[in-house]
Amino acid sequence: MNQASNPSPERRETPLPFFEEGVAAGFPSPVMGELSSTLNLDSLCVAHPATTYYVKARGESMRGAGIDDGDILVVDRSLQPQNSDIIIAAIDGEFTVKRLRISASCVELVPENPAFKARTLTAEEQSEFFGVVTWVVKPLHRSCKTR
Repeated sequence: MNQASNPSPERRETPLPFFEEGVAAGFPSPVMGELSSTLNLDSLCVAHPATTYYVKARGESMRGAGIDDGDILVVDRSLQPQNSDIIIAAIDGEFTVKRLRISASCVELVPENPAFKARTLTAEEQSEFFGVVTWVVKPLHRSCKTR
């Protein structure tokens, strides 16, 4: 897996204004509160810096889980994948992001798009799990689309 380029240290450590009170997603609230603190997304999204990495999602197989083509996934390798976690896996050297389904009879990698089929892992395949997806960072404005 290619390593994603990291922003410069100055940019990475710059905390941005954070309005902790929140903003109404339903009916408008009368007044937005005062600035209560700052927020660095790394401090919010990264629980284990030494074992966390970012990866760009490609394709449409996880749309039902809110993961679209071009989204940035925050992946924590220190977490032990559990049933129903969304994980990064390698099968015979090819990487994929899928939901992990573990049953008494098999282990499957399940897409979140009905146009794609689940894949049952077999003993003949080289498979390895590379972490649990903990956050999805996605652009909502066309000017923010990642390349």
